[in-house]
Order: sequence, then C-alpha cells, then structure tokens
Amino acid sequence: MKKLSFLVLLLSVGTNMAFAQAPKTRVAIIGLDHDHVWGKISNFTNAKYSRDAELVAIADMHPELIEKAKQMLGPDFKYFTDYTEMLDEMKPDAVLVTTANNLHLPILRACAQRHIHFLTEKPMAQNGADAREMDRLAREAGIKLVVNYPNAFQASTQEAYMRLKAGELGPIQKIIVEFGHRGPKEIGASKEFNAWLYDPQKNGAGALMDFGCYGANWALLVKGRPERVFAHSLKLKTAQHNDVEDDAIVVLEYPDANAILLPSWDWPYGKGQAEFFGPNGSLLVTGDKLLFHDKHDAPADKPLGKTLETLPPLPEKADGTAYFLDCIRSSKPVEGPVSAAVNVGVNEIIDAAIESIRTGKAVGLKP
Repeated sequence: MKKLSFLVLLLSVGTNMAFAQAPKTRVAIIGLDHDHVWGKISNFTNAKYSRDAELVAIADMHPELIEKAKQMLGPDFKYFTDYTEMLDEMKPDAVLVTTANNLHLPILRACAQRHIHFLTEKPMAQNGADAREMDRLAREAGIKLVVNYPNAFQASTQEAYMRLKAGELGPIQKIIVEFGHRGPKEIGASKEFNAWLYDPQKNGAGALMDFGCYGANWALLVKGRPERVFAHSLKLKTAQHNDVEDDAIVVLEYPDANAILLPSWDWPYGKGQAEFFGPNGSLLVTGDKLLFHDKHDAPADKPLGKTLETLPPLPEKADGTAYFLDCIRSSKPVEGPVSAAVNVGVNEIIDAAIESIRTGKAVGLKP
C-alpha cells in the first residue's frame, strides 16, 4: 500500500512539473484598426496572461498605429506590415485578429495552412459564405476558431444562459435584444476604425452587422435557427451621407416564438441588453446585471424584476482571450456563443436580413 501511495505521489508530482514547464503559448496580433485591440495589448502589458502566454509580434499596415503600439510595447518589439511574413518568421501558436470583417477569411486561410489557432472579434465574417469557408478550413486544419463577443464572458450572460437552458421560464415565446450606441463617429471611434465600419464591403453592413450579431447569437443559442427573417433599416444620420444603415429592426420567426433584434447607431446612449419571456416570467440581461420578473409579480413592483446574484466567471472564462488560451492549452473544444457553429448561423441570419431589406419581403432560412 505504501509503495502504491508513493507511486501515485510520484506520478502526481511529475504531471504537475510537466504542466508547470509547458511552454507559453506564443500569440501574435493581426490588425490595429479595430479599437478593441488596445485593451488586448494592455492585458498583455499588464501581465494578465503571463502565466500561460506571451505576445510576440504585431502586424499592421498603418504607420501611425504602429507608432501607438510602440508607446505601449517599446520600439524593440517585433512589428510587421505583412501578416504572412510575420506568421512565417515568428511562428506564433495563435493569433488575435482585430481587422475589418472582409479580411477574416484570408487571414484564417493563412493561419489554417500553418496550423495556427485563430480568434477574431465579432462578427465571424462579412457574410455567410465566408463564415462557412472559415469553419471548413479551421476544422480541416484542426485549429481552434473563436469569435469573441465581450458580453459572452459577463457573469450575467453566463448565468442567464444556464437558467434559460434549464427551462426556468418555460418555452421561450419572445426575445427582445437591444444593442448599440450613439454611433462610431459620435462616440469617438478612431478614423482607421471608422474607415471600415462605414464601408459596406469591408464591414458587410452598418449597425446591422456591428450589433445585429449579438441578437442573432442570443436567438440561436436559446431558440435555434429561425424559419424566416424579416428586416427593415434606416439611415437616420442623413447629414453624414453614410453608405450603410445606422438603424435596423430584424424579426426572427419561429413556429412558437419571435425574436426582435434592435441594432442601432442611433441610441441616445449605450445599449446592451437581452430580454427573454416565457410562461413563468422573464429574464433581463443588461450589462453585468441579471433580473428576473416572476409571472405573479405586480408590474408596478420592480417593473424590470428583481436582481439575481451571479457568480464571477471562472478565470478561464474571464474574457475571450483567456477562454481561447484555455481551449488551446487544455485541448478543449470551442463551445457556446463564441463557437464557429453558432456564428456561421449568425452571419447567415444577417445575410437574410440584408436580403429582406433589399426586397421588402421575409426571407426563409434552410434548416
């Protein structure tokens, strides 16, 4: 018995030592013209992921943005203008992609050829065809593909999804998702970010793409694929002469429910909430809060519902990069709202919404 215990101890120590000595995941960033990138760089400079990963290089074609990065990372860090050159020279294990949506597919294709794991900011692609091809390439190459939604890693979102999946509200009959803000120009987005956000070819659409993806993602997770999509859009900022819509209404039709998506660059303030209704009441996810309104509660008494306690996310689910690194290092499948399977559907719903806006008719989705 003592020999067996000693052997188990040796195996345990050996396993822990092997894990402790595992090399860090080498991460590179492609693109600096998406304003979310600066928070990602800051997380590395603040050693948030230092136990598991190291940032080794950045590729971007904007000299002024490279100069900004140098202020954070220093002049001796590795900078490239050609991302394929960076991939070949630096040989990262994984990339964080913060570029225009139409570049996601060619970058993933280059990563798949080199067996490099891939995370992109939402949405997955500029259209459904690109998203399907990205999914195929990633599966065939055996690489992780994560589509990062900041809200996916909030405690309120994770708790709401668990409760909805458990059926606490009964069958969901209505979903209303409101996401957006006053507009990229109005909130001070960088000129490089705006240059592609307002470009229908580079972005895929306007507010519909930027924020409609959140609602489509929620609907797919909770109700699955809708049967039909009907959409209407507006250009309310007429003085700006933008080439893309700044406001949209999208209705997803199910046999037993409707999901109403309200993506907009015309909210008077930032909006980020999803509300779910069933026979037993409603759940409202708004920022980092989760509220439940029981069917027996009087409407005048806490009209939005009572606040539910939520547990902080696990460290490996604290944000998209942490989750990405954990999937790589632990050989876990990518699941839930950030998975390719869900986000191909997101892009297909937005495609259908764009077609509905063009024709003025509802568009059916294949099962």
